[in-house]
Amino acid sequence: MDGAGPPTLAVWKFASCDGCQLTLLDCEDELLALADRVRISHFLEMSSAEAGSTESGGVQGRAALEGVGPYDLSLVEGSVTTAEDARRIRHIRGISRRLVTIGACATAGGVQALRNFADVAEFRAAVYARPEFIATLDTSTPISAHVPVDFELRGCPIDRHQLLEVITAFLAGRTPGIPSHSVCFECKIRGTTCVTVAHGTPCLGPVTHAGCGALCPAHRRGCYGCFGPVADPNLEAMVRQLARDGMSARDVVRIFRTFNAAAPEYGPVPDVAARLAPDEPR
Repeated sequence: MDGAGPPTLAVWKFASCDGCQLTLLDCEDELLALADRVRISHFLEMSSAEAGSTESGGVQGRAALEGVGPYDLSLVEGSVTTAEDARRIRHIRGISRRLVTIGACATAGGVQALRNFADVAEFRAAVYARPEFIATLDTSTPISAHVPVDFELRGCPIDRHQLLEVITAFLAGRTPGIPSHSVCFECKIRGTTCVTVAHGTPCLGPVTHAGCGALCPAHRRGCYGCFGPVADPNLEAMVRQLARDGMSARDVVRIFRTFNAAAPEYGPVPDVAARLAPDEPR
């Protein structure tokens, strides 16, 4: 990063549960080392103060919502679900030299993207006593649908070691060393017996991005796809295998939509499931 002082880091929240921001705070000992190398200038989950701002002149209040920038690296958690979100992410992009999205919400719309397949007005009426006061978009979309993104870190939540690698890489001016292989590769590394082959357990490992260390298969549970799609997933083979393991077409669609509902790589799943999976569980 250029500039006289240490590089500046900003962390932003959009529609999300805050879990990926907490992952950064959960870095503990590594966070102390990181704090020696960067200036954390904007991170409302940690502090309402904007580094370098003052209480006078109204800077503090505006900074709490918008940030004053410029920032060398912005980490963005959450999806865009309102018109205000869409305006704010364009502003943040404008004051950030590098912008990295973290987590399933920011990279694929998150659980809240289930609204993309339903009637939002019905949801509002079911949840809120006065739905007319709720301003929201009909869709939940990833940050990359609105502004250019320099890197996407997947996971629900993200892995803290991968997060530290991404931050370190951008501070050093290199490409993050995040593997692009599937969860199956992680099972092989840790010597975990394949739960599908050995027990017939439905598992999304073959089409899911690595990052969790194959945690669920290590406990004899199938992968739920928390880390989102690998590049160019073989959906035909995956759906055929899930049907073989007893899942109906409806269940296949539901498991793909759990954490990364709006991931474009999973878009063909309903059509593939309709062709290859039974209507009812076997």
